Amino acid sequence: MAQERLLDVSELEPPAPLVETLEAVATLSPGEYLRMKHRRDPCLLRDNLDQHGFDYVTQSTENGPVQMFIWRMGDREAETAARAAARKSAS
Repeated sequence: MAQERLLDVSELEPPAPLVETLEAVATLSPGEYLRMKHRRDPCLLRDNLDQHGFDYVTQSTENGPVQMFIWRMGDREAETAARAAARKSAS
């Protein structure tokens, strides 16, 4: 069964959100995904995730917080669970 790990970096100053998120995703086990909460769009994170073999879904509101659901590319169990959690969070 897939597991969610939550990381709230919304109160941290740069570069701590980037560093903490990359450290967290590096330790994901098969079937795990990370839900990362941030106060703004973590634009530098996307390229880092792409380069290190992760995929993600981003949710944001115009002036509100951002959530990213991140999993290892090829981990179908984690991807399915992350996408379901993102859909549920959006509704």
